[in-house]
Amino acid sequence: MGGYVQGIRRNWQQFALQLLTVFAVGLTIGAERNVVPVLGRDVLGVESVLVIGSFVVSFGFVKALLNLYGGKWAEEYGRKPILVAGWLVALPIPVILVLAPNWWWISVGNVLLGVNQGLAWSMSVNAKIDLAGPERRGLAVGLDEAFGYVGVAVGAWVTGVIAAQSGLRPEPFYFLGVVVVVGLLVAVLFVEETLPYAQAEADDADGEDADLPFRAVLARATWGDRTLFAAAQAGSVEKFVDSLVWIAYPLYLTTAGLAIDQVGVVVGVYGGVWGVLQLYTGKLADDVGRRWPIVSGMFLAGAGVLATVAVSGYYPWIATAGVTGVGMALLYPNLITVVGDAAHPSWRASGLGVYRMWRDAGYGFGAILVGVTADLVSVEAAFVATAVAMFVSGGVALAWLEETHPEFGTHEPPVPDRAHESSARNSSP
Repeated sequence: MGGYVQGIRRNWQQFALQLLTVFAVGLTIGAERNVVPVLGRDVLGVESVLVIGSFVVSFGFVKALLNLYGGKWAEEYGRKPILVAGWLVALPIPVILVLAPNWWWISVGNVLLGVNQGLAWSMSVNAKIDLAGPERRGLAVGLDEAFGYVGVAVGAWVTGVIAAQSGLRPEPFYFLGVVVVVGLLVAVLFVEETLPYAQAEADDADGEDADLPFRAVLARATWGDRTLFAAAQAGSVEKFVDSLVWIAYPLYLTTAGLAIDQVGVVVGVYGGVWGVLQLYTGKLADDVGRRWPIVSGMFLAGAGVLATVAVSGYYPWIATAGVTGVGMALLYPNLITVVGDAAHPSWRASGLGVYRMWRDAGYGFGAILVGVTADLVSVEAAFVATAVAMFVSGGVALAWLEETHPEFGTHEPPVPDRAHESSARNSSP
């Protein structure tokens, strides 16, 4: 690998900076988790849950598209320029949220948030995988997602406290502005390019399915490989849970009598348990494999969602949020690791981009499901619909997801169709 030797300890300084980066990315989205839905209902006068959910729809579909092309661009231009671009796009978001005269301004702000998350978080996880190498890929992804989702939890909690003391705006979004500026400065001044690590790894890897063109990667990671399809559909459906937490939890819990700072604690427990446990569940997958944590996590998270409408009270809701967070911690980093295992290093960033596209499109699909169900039936029915979707998706993963662990996995990639891929390469954008 020449001068680019992989390993978390060997590259600990850059790895630590990437952890700081993803923590800031998590703070950015967390700053909206608690306050924005209540802002729409209580300040901007939005009554429809589907309309309130529109800001998650815009976020999810834009983030999905930027995940797809962010991975492609990362292999062409490197990880760092894409990371910096993600933070630059985030600069106007706090201003928009402070000044928004109506809900559609919020939706526009969330388009920018989707671009930020699609570029910045994608590059952060790619950089950690580049630095860590295959032996500690699960740990690297677990650390990435842990720091990111602890950031989400902290952002939700901090803005909840600020909102309870000072109002729904503008003060909570001053905090968001500071986070964005710090994230941009770290990316510009201190983060180094990690693409050479992936290129060196690719030189040492089996070349049978190396250098797939973009369209061939899109096909392989979507339907051409049954395991990758199982991962993509599970990733998409588990985002229904996150959409539910983002849209329906604040509305449901405040209607039930909780104060905004208490809602921040419940949402923070969900994100915090999810985040902290990924420090363990990512490493767990390096030891026992990826498959069983993913499948068990799908069913456990669904059960936590269902239990939320079966209980009542501040502490029972904290408990069900924790159960949901445990399920998400089991499944979330390990779905990413499955794709990292199954993708050749030469097109791993693109493969992860395809997976993250389908996964984060789940924000949009989930927001539509939650909004339509809540408006036509009830908010409680939206919880039930989300839980059922998780159980069905978990069944698909149980049936089709093969083990991809580098040492004892059973997954075999499909044989490349070189004639088809050559045609795809010639016609790729």
